[in-house]
Amino acid sequence: MSESAKLSFQGKDYEFPVITGTENESAIDIAKLRASSGLITLDPGYKNTGATKSAITFLDGEEGILRYRGYRIEDLAEKSNFLEVSYLLIYGELPTQEQYENFSKEITHHTLVHEDIKKILEGFPSNAHPMGVLSSLICALTAFYPDSLNPNRNKEEVNLSIVRLIAKMPTFAAWAYKNEMGHPVNYPDNSLDYCSNFLKMMFALPAEKYDVDPVVASALDKLLILHADHEQNCSTSTVRIVGSSQASIYASISAGINALWGPLHGGANQSVIEMLEAIKADGGDAKKYLDKAKDKNDPFRLMGFGHRVYKNFDPRAKIIKKAADDVLGKLGVNDPVLEIAKELEHAALNDQYFIDRQLYPNVDFYSGIIYRALGIPTDMFTVMFALGRLPGWIAQWKEMRENGEPIGRPRQVYTGANERDYVSMNKR
Repeated sequence: MSESAKLSFQGKDYEFPVITGTENESAIDIAKLRASSGLITLDPGYKNTGATKSAITFLDGEEGILRYRGYRIEDLAEKSNFLEVSYLLIYGELPTQEQYENFSKEITHHTLVHEDIKKILEGFPSNAHPMGVLSSLICALTAFYPDSLNPNRNKEEVNLSIVRLIAKMPTFAAWAYKNEMGHPVNYPDNSLDYCSNFLKMMFALPAEKYDVDPVVASALDKLLILHADHEQNCSTSTVRIVGSSQASIYASISAGINALWGPLHGGANQSVIEMLEAIKADGGDAKKYLDKAKDKNDPFRLMGFGHRVYKNFDPRAKIIKKAADDVLGKLGVNDPVLEIAKELEHAALNDQYFIDRQLYPNVDFYSGIIYRALGIPTDMFTVMFALGRLPGWIAQWKEMRENGEPIGRPRQVYTGANERDYVSMNKR
């Protein structure tokens, strides 16, 4: 017998079914709440509201668990690669050898972008934020592929749009960087793997030979895997709700990029570097700032420590810590800002104050360190995040469309003025 929850209001009882997911998460199904009782729920920020049922990502913040389609993030980061994980997220299963090769070939075939897109890029000033450039270029794909405006076209055409997105996103991301730096853009090199091709488009200069460092490419691949999906966060929910209006996949992903742009969502690793820069500017005394973080009367907070979802530890942080150590060791970077980061990390992992409060370095802390070591400007960090999150956004958009979910339409509790008569201008 299925469970139910009861609500009593003004002498009447209402009963609602309780549904349970495959990981034993339970939820009260209130789809008929307003129709039966006239009530709605009020949940600012939707912190307690499940807007959908999804089979893509399982996240348990209390236990520090993250799984894509049932596979542990630790196993995927160690044994898989970003394109294979992308296939898993989007299509639901790990690909066979043949499926993976075909998927990779399709993506490689579509890396080049229409030459007219360069004209759009040239219209941006060099001080334009790379996220604004990226979201604009992605949205512009609707003009170059007008058939994509109808998301109800056949499966093959939807898959073609998906492949185009994954293939062209590194090109757009690298071009956004080149626009900021005032450098000429690089075209894709289809002889390289996904991450190596991106790094070459980012850093190669016409006057110099550029060889991709395999340690750096491997670290980037892991970073992209770790960021590939994270359940119903702000940007993912944005992609789903925009897509629910039957907007094209390009418009939906562009909206997700804009949501990620906000400093409370995708800007955490940028905040880490800005904090480290501020400590350096104040003399570089890491202990001083550790003491400030412990002082409950001091407003200072350590960026990149703890997580609003993971109450135990961020399972991604352990993986990316090794990648960060590998990159710093290989590149031999001598950067006082990164030396401060190492001091903060050591203290947080060994200081009882931080251990008791489970304030461990999170994935944003280590990703910021890696990007800094690679010479990537801080305002490009969120672009890197978007590059990794793309397959998750696509998977969520695809699932929402295939499930036939209705258009998103949240309710509200009105708190404004009651009905009033219009007052003429001369009587105000």
